Amino acid sequence: MLRVAVLGAKGRMGAEVCRAVEAADDLELAAALDAGDDLAAASGADVVVDFTVPDAVMGNLEWCAAHGVHAVVGTTGFTPEKLARVADLFDGTKAHAIIASNYSLGSLLMMRFAEMAAPYFESVEIIEAHHPHKVDAPSGTAVTTAGRIAAARTRAGLGATPDATTTEIPGARGARVDGIAVHAVRQRGLFANQEVRFGNEGEQLVIAENGFDRSSYMPGVLTAIRGVGERPGLTLGIEELLGW
Repeated sequence: MLRVAVLGAKGRMGAEVCRAVEAADDLELAAALDAGDDLAAASGADVVVDFTVPDAVMGNLEWCAAHGVHAVVGTTGFTPEKLARVADLFDGTKAHAIIASNYSLGSLLMMRFAEMAAPYFESVEIIEAHHPHKVDAPSGTAVTTAGRIAAARTRAGLGATPDATTTEIPGARGARVDGIAVHAVRQRGLFANQEVRFGNEGEQLVIAENGFDRSSYMPGVLTAIRGVGERPGLTLGIEELLGW
C-alpha cells in the first residue's frame, strides 16, 4: 500500500487526484494539502503528487528531495533551467521525481504521432485551446510537442518552416517554441484541446486530441505514482512506464 500526499488538493486537478487515489485498492490518501498548509503533514507519505502552480512547485520539490519523498508532478511552466535544478535536487538521493507535461494517454499518443509525421511535412503549427482558468500559455503539452517536432525536423535535415511575414501585430503569428509557431486560445466552455497542423503542397494532415474531463488524466497519474519508486533521479514523461 503506497501512501500518497496530494498538493493542490483544493484545485480541480488535485481534487480529481484525491478521488482517484481513494478509489485505488493499492493506494492510500495520506494527506490532502493546499496553499498555506504545512508540508510536514506529507512527511509520512511515500509519494507526493503536485498539481499546484509554477510559483509554488519548486519549493515543494525542494522539500520532497530533502525529506526523501518521491514526487509526481503535473504542474506545468518548467523552463530548461528549472528542470536542470530539479535534476540536481534529486540526483543521488533516495527520492525520485517524475515530471510530465501531460498524463493523458490520448495526448501522449498525439505527441508521438506528431513526432512521427514531422519529417515528412514542410509546414507545421500548433494550436492549443484551454479553459480560461489555466495560468500558463502556451501549455506544457504544446511546448513539449513543439520540442519533439523540432528535434524530429532537425534529425531529418529540414530547415525553418516557410513564412513570408515581414510585418505583424506582436503575437499574431503566435509564440515561437524551438522555431515552431504555437497559438494559445483561452475560452469559456473548453477543457483541453490541441491540434498539430502539418502541410505540404496540396495536402494537410491534422492530428488532434480533445480532452473533455479531468478523469482522462488519472490512469497516467496513477501509473506514475506506482512507478516513480523504480525511476531514480528525474524522469521526464511517463512513456517509458507505459512500455513505449
